[in-house]
Amino acid sequence: MSALTVYHEPERSWDDLVRFREETQWPEGGKVEIIEGVVTVSPTPANQHNLIADAVQRRLCSAIPEDRGIFQTLSIAVPSRLGMSIPDLVVVPTAEVDGPGTYIPAAAAELVVEVTSKSDAQHDRIGKPAAYAAAGIPLYLLIDRWAPGGPTVTLYGEPRGDVYRVLHAGKLGEQIVLPDPFGLKLDTSVFPVH
Repeated sequence: MSALTVYHEPERSWDDLVRFREETQWPEGGKVEIIEGVVTVSPTPANQHNLIADAVQRRLCSAIPEDRGIFQTLSIAVPSRLGMSIPDLVVVPTAEVDGPGTYIPAAAAELVVEVTSKSDAQHDRIGKPAAYAAAGIPLYLLIDRWAPGGPTVTLYGEPRGDVYRVLHAGKLGEQIVLPDPFGLKLDTSVFPVH
């Protein structure tokens, strides 16, 4: 199943989009996101996708202080870009999550990790990084199992406007270093591909 566009009315406001997302009954296990003003539902990720997210999360656990959390189902919002996504992983101070609501401002995130799925890889490559950069998220790690030239891993940083600088770009299987505050070497050779 592909990602499904379920709601797109260009004249709708941010509040209308959020209300529609929160008040509609969605299929169990689907990931409901707002990407550049378009509400989409993606199917549950494949097992290999989840294994990669788990491997990254396990490594991150050793590198973050206790007042930070690593979340797999946390919605982060970028109202200025009409965006609300649910990254595969997001590192954020736990104090930002302690409160009512169903999402937090994306600006609170310190690292976002996306593992592409075949159904919505374009969102992870184009729409989401623009929103994450616009929100000022310092680091974006894209693990692209479905890149046209073969699986890749790209670390983005130093956001300016809605654009990131590429800090590392390579083939899946290489080692990548997440800079401070993480100071972590991530061996991507252990990640399953397709």
